[in-house]
Amino acid sequence: MWKRFLLLPVLALGPGAIAQTAAPGVESANLREDMLELSQRVADLGLRVEKLESENAELRARDRSSGQAYATLAQLADAVAELNRTIQSSQAASKEQILQQVASQLDKLTRQTNAAVDAAPRSQTSRQAGANGFSDDFPKEGVKYTVQKGETLAQIAKKTGSKVQDIINANKISDASKILAGQTLFIPGGK
Repeated sequence: MWKRFLLLPVLALGPGAIAQTAAPGVESANLREDMLELSQRVADLGLRVEKLESENAELRARDRSSGQAYATLAQLADAVAELNRTIQSSQAASKEQILQQVASQLDKLTRQTNAAVDAAPRSQTSRQAGANGFSDDFPKEGVKYTVQKGETLAQIAKKTGSKVQDIINANKISDASKILAGQTLFIPGGK
């Protein structure tokens, strides 16, 4: 097949064109030489084509035998999405576990703090009541005061210009931390 395509340009010149350029003996020698060279080139090209066909066949065989060695973009996207879901699930479980541990520790600290707070005023009040009891040594003149939410006796004393101990004695308060919002107190010497 290659021989036909390569010889066409030579044959297209025709015998008259070759005859005009050289003598008949030289012409046939040149023609033979050209034909030999063309034959050799066609043979080389044939070998190259056979080699390429062989390599192509080998590549195709490797591709078939390897199965599907390449992933499509959709497959990669699905794999990445699945990996992200797994990571998020793992993170959520880890966060939940950490939150449970923190809640447990906060609960424990709350119980310890409440126990300490409950124990502190009782022991302080019992010490005051046991050592001093309620004294009548406070000013008998004063004002009535309604406790506001979140106020302590110290804040009330400071606000009214009285003393904490005088307020405790006048109102016979056994636990200073147990005053309630809305409760009315007598403030000795208060303004």
